[in-house]
Amino acid sequence: MTDKLKVLGAGSALLDQLARVPEDFLRKADVGEKGGMVLLDPEAFQSLMKKVRDLAGEPQRVPGGSAANILSGLSRMGLPNALLAKTGRDEPGAFYRACYERDGGDPRSLKTDPALPTGSCLSLVTPDGQRTMRTSLGASGSLSAEDVAESDFDGITHLHLEGYLLPNAPLTDRLLSLARARGCGVSLDLSSFEIVRVFRTGLPDLIRDKVDLVFCNEDEAAAFAGDGRSPEETLAYLATLARTAVITLGKRGAICRTGGKTTRVGAGAGTAIDTTGAGDSWQAGFLYGWLRGKPDSLSVRFASAVAAETVRVTGARIPDERWDALLERLAELERNE
Repeated sequence: MTDKLKVLGAGSALLDQLARVPEDFLRKADVGEKGGMVLLDPEAFQSLMKKVRDLAGEPQRVPGGSAANILSGLSRMGLPNALLAKTGRDEPGAFYRACYERDGGDPRSLKTDPALPTGSCLSLVTPDGQRTMRTSLGASGSLSAEDVAESDFDGITHLHLEGYLLPNAPLTDRLLSLARARGCGVSLDLSSFEIVRVFRTGLPDLIRDKVDLVFCNEDEAAAFAGDGRSPEETLAYLATLARTAVITLGKRGAICRTGGKTTRVGAGAGTAIDTTGAGDSWQAGFLYGWLRGKPDSLSVRFASAVAAETVRVTGARIPDERWDALLERLAELERNE
């Protein structure tokens, strides 16, 4: 029953700034490597924002951050959750909190920083639907181990951790220690191939010792393997470290492995107009099944259905009017399992 479950998502509270740009904009604006996420200092971020505004006008503003996107989906699917993150004490921060509460999330663990602005992620969406993210962390980057109270874990049964927090070792250590002390399960999203490249040496031990479920996409899997292994080979290795390992493969679907058994699922039907948040939605759908003890064969279908709906719209959040049909689709999948 979902009323006995509660997920604490820990990550960055970021406002997504969504902008559609032509392919050559990435080169002309000196954005760097396409795809993934790169942190920018405030000056560089504002400079890139000016280039975007000059080209395409003001970007669309929506609440974002990987963990928050996942929790938003879980709320809509009826699974209680709380977000541990930090915003600024400003209008964007108030907007962010209001959106999270409106979605049904518990805001008790949302922290504020009176001195720094709410963080922002510029998501550059090219005509192929791929997103290239450049982020100014702002207040979200000041989240620290000292911000995490034991009471943040009251009633929590599962911790979901963004890989973007891995650079802050004291923070991740405290979160993982409290999770284990409270008997919580732990899932980890490797988040970015740039993150994986930096922390690849220590990731196997961290996953083996502290993580039950690990998510990554194909690029992150390649960075984790570091030796040309196929996604299937990397999945098999990851599954020796965590109870369940998942690799999403974009248009080719995803593969999942638990207890020596590999499950495959194709991508949902339809044309992708924006992949922003697709991985987060996939994880929300999978967690919805996995946390309730459903077989991987059903959890991956939940995940595929939610992600397929996300890529049909601009931004990481599925519009209100689409949720009724999606929830009926999930219920149908469960009835037919």
